[in-house]
Amino acid sequence: MKKAIILASGSPRRRELMTLAGFEFTVVKTDCDETLPDGIAPADAVVMLSGLKAREAQKNAPEGALIVAADTVVAIDGRILGKPADKDDAAAMLRELSGRTHTVYTGVCVMSDKVTESFLEATDVTFFPLSDEEINAYVATGEPMDKAGAYGIQGMGGLLCERINGDYYNIVGLPIAKTARVIRKLSES
Repeated sequence: MKKAIILASGSPRRRELMTLAGFEFTVVKTDCDETLPDGIAPADAVVMLSGLKAREAQKNAPEGALIVAADTVVAIDGRILGKPADKDDAAAMLRELSGRTHTVYTGVCVMSDKVTESFLEATDVTFFPLSDEEINAYVATGEPMDKAGAYGIQGMGGLLCERINGDYYNIVGLPIAKTARVIRKLSES
């Protein structure tokens, strides 16, 4: 019997990646407290939050369902850059990333009734040096406003990136190749 898959995420990018990977799934948005402990490392934060989201989604999941949850952050100098509060905040984040390398972390938790497997993916992204004109033009598109670190690599934000070292899809929000392997493994257990 094929297990039902529940994606515990409201992210349209994660939905798209799961669909492209050929999975049939139901989307359940979780509403849990995502307050992080002071001083938590970015890598630990995403693993903690993806597990929290998975446990929250499992509360109302049908028996035997596989829950897939993820959390992604952008970090520079060990500090997490969340979604910008406004255009000025977006521009400030982009100025901080300009000409530098930062890391995108995604924690993924795949949970069944019997087993839970969590993992972390980290991808380094180097931005070109950005002029104020480039930053202001990008912020004016509105694209940065709902994205951690104030950019979306799958959109116009990709033009800001000089190079990446690691999984591109991790930057989009879900390291889909590794996630798919874990889903398939747990589907068989």
